[in-house]
Amino acid sequence: MGRLFKWLLILLVLGGIALVGYAYIGPFFGADFSPPQTEIREPVELDEN
Repeated sequence: MGRLFKWLLILLVLGGIALVGYAYIGPFFGADFSPPQTEIREPVELDEN
């Protein structure tokens, strides 16, 4: 049972390292993580009290 938890912990750590590595190296391989840059305008009506 201890070996199972050990392997799960190792896989979790390796998965985290892979995710962080992909976040840093991904843009060099064409992965674009930036949100679309568009301006949104909506009119606002203010009520007088």
